[in-house]
Amino acid sequence: MCSMNAEEFRNIRKTEEQFWWFRGMREIVFLWLDPLLRKGSVERAAEAGCGTGGFALQFERRYSTTPLIALDLEPEGLQHAADMGLSHLVAGDIRALPFASGSLDLLLSLDVVVHLEKGREHLAFEEFMRVLKPGGSLLIRVSAMEALRSRHSEFTWERQRFSRQRLCEGLEQAGFQIERISYFNFFLSPVAWLKFRVWEPLTKAPPASGLEMPPAWLNRILEACLRLECRLSKYGVNFPFGQSLVCCATRKKVV
Repeated sequence: MCSMNAEEFRNIRKTEEQFWWFRGMREIVFLWLDPLLRKGSVERAAEAGCGTGGFALQFERRYSTTPLIALDLEPEGLQHAADMGLSHLVAGDIRALPFASGSLDLLLSLDVVVHLEKGREHLAFEEFMRVLKPGGSLLIRVSAMEALRSRHSEFTWERQRFSRQRLCEGLEQAGFQIERISYFNFFLSPVAWLKFRVWEPLTKAPPASGLEMPPAWLNRILEACLRLECRLSKYGVNFPFGQSLVCCATRKKVV
């Protein structure tokens, strides 16, 4: 089953507007999406695994002429998305997307594939490939680096993390052409490693959400780290390691 701890879903719903990670990551994803959407070639887009619907709502506000079909497996997520005003909602699994073959110009998958059992991610990648038009774009974000697996990973029912090589190989085997890939949450990774590999084992910390809002000053500092990475990414910098991987890939056109 491809799902997330329902308690974490509710934690995300409470914090995603202000929590540093969500705010910084939204800015990074939009930076990568802007060139695709502003070319005017995206008529039909979908998010495979919309969670609370929060990102889909931000997408529609930013790209008002491109409606986004928000898909999720969990009824609670779809209901919350509907309550926020999203109208293009579909129930479904990323391993069997309810879209016709070659029907989408753009597909988003943000931190969803990591909830599949390791070795089963190809089922999602093949579906992503199937539903995109030739030349269509996939933007995918996944948790990165097994060394950064944490008690939070356990709490959210995260089943795998990716290296750059493994994500590239999986997408290429499905037929994608990698356009750009980079780790993110790079600057904070050494601190995260110390917390996850040293502090949590020493204290025998139980699985926990970690989405409690920090003090406002700390929230601003942490967000600033991601905003700096976003700014550097704008100038072509790709980071060598980090807690997340973002990749833009295209379905190869038939020659």
